[in-house]
Amino acid sequence: MSVRRITWIGVMVSQALLLHVVERLLPLPQLAPGVKLGLANIVTLVALEILPWGDALSILILRSFLGALLGGGASGVLFSLAGGILSFLGMSVLMRHKGSLFSVPAISVAGAFLHNVGQLCIAALVVETFNIIVYFPILAISALVTGFFTGVVADLVIKAIEHSRLMPVMGTTTQFGSLRK
Repeated sequence: MSVRRITWIGVMVSQALLLHVVERLLPLPQLAPGVKLGLANIVTLVALEILPWGDALSILILRSFLGALLGGGASGVLFSLAGGILSFLGMSVLMRHKGSLFSVPAISVAGAFLHNVGQLCIAALVVETFNIIVYFPILAISALVTGFFTGVVADLVIKAIEHSRLMPVMGTTTQFGSLRK
């Protein structure tokens, strides 16, 4: 692994953690347990576009564990990983069709939706009842709004990186810096 890729991974993990902390400090009304802006997902979307798949997954996992150290606890890791990995897998599949079928905001909305599904499943297992599904409509609506917002921001960041000379990965690419393996 090149120094350049390691540097990009480190920078992106730190950006995701910074967004995680900033999001926790924002005084937003709590509509339902688990409703958040999902600002760190901006970094995940960018990583999926410009880094190899494994690097993007590493960023997600590191962010989940380190975010828990910053105030989420053990249950925070469980919820973050459940939602994050399901979201990541779904966005990975949709990213392959970016431009032809899906926009980055649409992929982000799908990711936010899947993140909520993953967290609801874990919550149902923790509280030992599936009655928690009553939160699903609120979480689905929040996924539309927050997913679109983070997707628009991620798309702007991706375009800015495309126009810069700071390529994260050198070598043969399928589209701008994408080296999905």
